[in-house]
Amino acid sequence: MGKREIEKNSIKRNNIIITIIKSILIIVLIAAIAYLLLDFYNAYKNRNLYDNLDNDITLNNDTTTEEITKVDNGFVDKVKELQQDNSDVKGWIKIDGTNINYPLLQGTDDDYYTKHNYKKETSKYGSIMINYKSNLNDVNSNVIIYGHNIINSTQMFADLIKYEKKDFYTQHPTVKIMTDEGESDYQIMYVFKSRVFYVDETNVFRYYQYYDFNDKSTYNEYLNNCKKIELYNTEVTAKYGEQLITLSTCEYSQDNGRLVVVAKKIEP
Repeated sequence: MGKREIEKNSIKRNNIIITIIKSILIIVLIAAIAYLLLDFYNAYKNRNLYDNLDNDITLNNDTTTEEITKVDNGFVDKVKELQQDNSDVKGWIKIDGTNINYPLLQGTDDDYYTKHNYKKETSKYGSIMINYKSNLNDVNSNVIIYGHNIINSTQMFADLIKYEKKDFYTQHPTVKIMTDEGESDYQIMYVFKSRVFYVDETNVFRYYQYYDFNDKSTYNEYLNNCKKIELYNTEVTAKYGEQLITLSTCEYSQDNGRLVVVAKKIEP
């Protein structure tokens, strides 16, 4: 085989390799664009799903006391309506000044509604869900509520991260929960960062295991542990017999990190 023919074969092989590489890069680019478009579509679909629920019951800046009562009743009626299709709907959670404005779901485990919406459709955004062992109607319970905080998203519990700043807490100190029986307000007491601990770790505060307070000492133990790791002092305290809610979402400053907001029920 002559030198010129060898060079031709070499060029041909190189061209084939370049063509294959270009084809692979084009496929990767198309796949990346398709993934981004699908992700955008899923985000739009999820946002639109809940916007449609809220259209008839959204507060505006000029609402009167009479209108507020009507809106609160609207949430209660909406909960009753949703329960006709899905008995796992237990209420509605809303925090003014945030995007947190969603139905509350509670399943038979803590997995299903991390992957399904209130219609039981598969969704990476999941639902805002109550720990399956918590009891929203028990005064001695700690109602642990989970929601996703997906990177680059403002949906579900993403806005909970804003409570890292005390200024935000000062302007938005309460959480509203509406059930089929009426509305309850909860005053925020503690904001802290934690994480999901491994099974073999000892002497750690697993806040997510305190879902029931059978005695005063357990109640105070929970509050004292929250106090030790609070990001700032709200000067709000609670006493045994006041129901608590604990809102929990992912935060990314550490592995398995969580941002936690604890509030107490305000009696009418």
